[in-house]
Amino acid sequence: MPLISSTGARSGLDLEGIIKATLEAERVPKQNRLNQQEGRLQVELSAVGEMRSALSKLQESAEKLTEGSLFSAMKASVTQPDSGDVVSVESSEDASAGDFELFVQQLAKGSRAVSADGAFVSADDQVNTNAGSLTFGAGDESFTLNIEAGSTLEDIRKAVNSSEDNFGVTADIINTGTEAKLVFRSSVSGAGNDLTVTNDNAEFDAISTQANGGGAGGMTIAAKDQATDAIIEIDGIQATNDTNTFTDVIQGSTITALKESEGAEKAQLSIARDDAGVKSSIDTFVKAYNSTVDLLSEIGGEDSMLQGDATVRSLKSQLNNVLTSTFGEGQTLFDLGFGLDNDGRLQQENPVTNVKDVLAANPSALQNVIGGESGMASRMETFLDGYVGAGGSLQLRRDSINDSLDRVAESRESLQLRMESMEETLRSKYQALDSLVGQLRDRGNYVSAQLANLPGFTRDND
Repeated sequence: MPLISSTGARSGLDLEGIIKATLEAERVPKQNRLNQQEGRLQVELSAVGEMRSALSKLQESAEKLTEGSLFSAMKASVTQPDSGDVVSVESSEDASAGDFELFVQQLAKGSRAVSADGAFVSADDQVNTNAGSLTFGAGDESFTLNIEAGSTLEDIRKAVNSSEDNFGVTADIINTGTEAKLVFRSSVSGAGNDLTVTNDNAEFDAISTQANGGGAGGMTIAAKDQATDAIIEIDGIQATNDTNTFTDVIQGSTITALKESEGAEKAQLSIARDDAGVKSSIDTFVKAYNSTVDLLSEIGGEDSMLQGDATVRSLKSQLNNVLTSTFGEGQTLFDLGFGLDNDGRLQQENPVTNVKDVLAANPSALQNVIGGESGMASRMETFLDGYVGAGGSLQLRRDSINDSLDRVAESRESLQLRMESMEETLRSKYQALDSLVGQLRDRGNYVSAQLANLPGFTRDND
């Protein structure tokens, strides 16, 4: 804090201006140097961040090309009939190529039980006087529900639907206008998996499929409401399943029946190698590689952020070395349709051939060169890990830059403290000067006044 607010008030000298000029002369050069240092470091930090981001994307795209399933993946394509989608199909790498006709004869569904006519007038009808339990079962599933004394039809509906143990039974009440019908629906499909409802209290016989004392209960399952299997045909060969999902009915493929076929209409299934998936992954890698090359040229070029930077030069050179190496059985990327333009950007064609044609004619060669254990993608991923992985060179450089920025911040704080101390010292000195000059001026004025009072003294005002 300054000692006084306006040094020079007594002397009339511009001591405030002198203090300010002295402080500025000391602070500005040092402050400018710190600003320049911080600016250079921030530019470098930004460039390193951009490099890490670009190289990380390139590494991710290279990693995708190393996945063993990429080049062996099979893709199922379905042409649906005019009436709409009847099946969906997914194929794994274990599937064999082929064409098939699919017909959905019947969907798998669960069962539905309905209370007897006239059993209940409304949802508020009391079902039981004494407490008891209902046990629901279908296939291998079951759960037991405890019912409180004096429960209504609506209470039981809510209890069924909110039970945490419920395996897939839904309770509804249909109000016809003259009566209330209780409906239980089971999600367990498959022939022979009809819903059963038993009880330990005969008062629940009206809402059970089996009576407490034996025999049929009040809930019945009509023939059309029984649980059924799904039935499909593959090239005329019938297959059944207790759900609508058929696994390996065609080896390596999963077929899901969506709706029953209308008339004789059929879906056409074609299973083939997923060249489109391979091409998409190659496209992603090429785009990431070229983006990296463009970035390195931008930040390392003339009058750029990192002009002449050793890391940028080395990185560009090593990236090029990985691409131009030999792989597999002594082949290069250029043997498989790749090329490089004058700016070092990767292309998917060269004067001899192109990647698309090679993929169609000789996918195994492409797999060996790009995706093999010692293929281009694996080498690229390993190489990039030295830059962007934990403890990689770019991470170390970023940490070093941040340390330098911390030191700049500390230097700013130190400079500020020195300036405050210097200002305090200057104000103390100039306050003393101001006081001395003021005293001398006061004495001069006093002497002048005394002389003016002497007899015969005349002041010369000229």
